[in-house]
Formats: sequence, C-alpha cells, structure tokens
Amino acid sequence: MRKDRVLIIGINGHVGHAAAQAFVDAGWSVTGFGRSNRQPIAGVDFVAGDADDVGALKGAIADADVVFNGLNLPYDKWFDGRAEAQLARVIEAMGSSGKTMLFPGNVYNYAASQELLTPDAPVRPERPRGEIRVRMEAMLKAAAARGAFQAIVVRAGDFFGPKSHNDWHDLLILREAGKGRVALAAHETPHSWAYLPDLGRAFVRLAERRGALAGYEAFHFAGHYVTAGQMFHAIQAVTPMKLKRVPTPWLMLSAVGLAMPLMRELVKMRYLWDNPMRLADPRLDAMLGPDFGTPFEEAVAATVEKFFEGEKAAA
Repeated sequence: MRKDRVLIIGINGHVGHAAAQAFVDAGWSVTGFGRSNRQPIAGVDFVAGDADDVGALKGAIADADVVFNGLNLPYDKWFDGRAEAQLARVIEAMGSSGKTMLFPGNVYNYAASQELLTPDAPVRPERPRGEIRVRMEAMLKAAAARGAFQAIVVRAGDFFGPKSHNDWHDLLILREAGKGRVALAAHETPHSWAYLPDLGRAFVRLAERRGALAGYEAFHFAGHYVTAGQMFHAIQAVTPMKLKRVPTPWLMLSAVGLAMPLMRELVKMRYLWDNPMRLADPRLDAMLGPDFGTPFEEAVAATVEKFFEGEKAAA
C-alpha cells in the first residue's frame, strides 16, 4: 500500500528539519526541497531546487499528498512585501490541487496585552512584523475558501531543540555558556517555548487527521510556558560547571542593531519577552493526548547537551 508522501519545503530550516524527522519516524514517505541538503536525514529523498522558482515548486509538489511550508526569510528581510511574495509563489505552485499545506505560525499576530492566546483570540498585531504574519495567514485562508487546497496553521512559541541553530536559545541564552554565563530575562515573566521534536510530531498528528479537518484550520501549540528561573535551573541541572545567570543584554543588542538590521529587528520584538503571552488550545491538546510532550527538563537537557557537543567540535 502506498504511503502518504509529504514534501518539506525549507528542509534546512529549524522547523522544516524537525518536521522532516518526525514524518520519517511516523513512517511517511518524505521529500525535502531546498537549495542544498545541509543536514541530511536518513529516509528523506532530497530534491534540489529554488523556492523562488514556481515551476520547480510545482514539480516537487506534484507527487506529495501534504506540503509542509517551512520557508522563512532572514529576520530583517520580511518587509517590502517579500514575505508575502514568497508565500504567494508557494500558493501558486499548489494551484487547485486539493492537497494539504501545513504552515508554522507564531504569536506575532497578537498584542502584548493578550495574555491568554487561544485560536479564537482577536488578532491584534503589536508590530509591523505581526501585520505581515496576519496578511500571510489571510492569504492561506483565502486559498482554502476558494477550494484550492487545505491550509493548516500551527502557531507556536520560540523554538529550541538539539539540532536547532541560529535561534534565540543558542545565539543568546547559551552564547557564553562555555564561560559560565547564561543570558536570561531579569524578571520572571513566563515565556512560551516550542520544543522542535514535539512540534514536528504535532504537525504529523494533524496531517494524519487532515481528512476530518476543515479547509482552513488554525491551532495553537502550547509547548512549555516557563519563567527565566525555570529555564536557568533546567540548564544548570545538565551543565557540569557552575553557571551564572546574567540579564538579557538589551542595551548591547540595541547598539549592535545600529549597524546590523537583523539585530535591530530582534530588539523590536522585546515585548514578547516582557509580557506573559501563553498559547492554549484544548482542541489540539485533545488530538495530541495527555502524554504527548517531552517533559521540559528532558527537552532542555537534550538541547544543552547537543549545544556543548557542538562547542567541543568547534574548539
């Protein structure tokens, strides 16, 4: 019997790579699409191609039942319509195929004052980046409404995981862990985190149940909602050396941002760290089941151990 096939567009990205591994583990046929195959996964058939080429995307999509759209521009390149244009090319390539597109979302759609974020919470983007995400999700909703394809959005918190690179966790929190310093918020406002292996498995679960879902669906992946103190203690528990918790260096990041657009854009999203914004979705929780997620301490341990392995290899 033919296995369902998923195409992972953006196979080299944080969530794309995690989703690919989760689909392989679940027994799907998996194709990865990207300019290069930087982190090969056993069981993934790789197709080289440029996501700016609609023809190449169409060819890759043709044999897939489900398309995971893990494309994401560099953080400072979203503007001037570029993020919407990137998504528009994938929508064009999907055509009126009736296939399913899985799309990772985030909390940018919401304002700092919205503490409890359920899928039916009113959309109130706090920054232009959030307005972009709202427009992109509206594009998917419109495509689903005209019957072109099914679109399933899963909004999640900040990513972390053992094979995730160039994210907040390794670029800032653990950046000086080898010197005994861990940079975390000075306050104890909880923050939403998504452990990538778990998020990948959540996408698999929804793909497996796509036949029972509507043409457009938005879910919230609760993940781990923890304080800086909880994060610090989980990191310290698996680190042999004594660590010191230092505040997130916002002033330094702002100064660096004068010359680096990427850093400037990161600083603009500080409100996400200074305000409690908790993702909740009883409907998705019920689909995933009570024992679905990796315990927080185990997830942090796997991430930190892999980080230090990378540090040793680079030394």
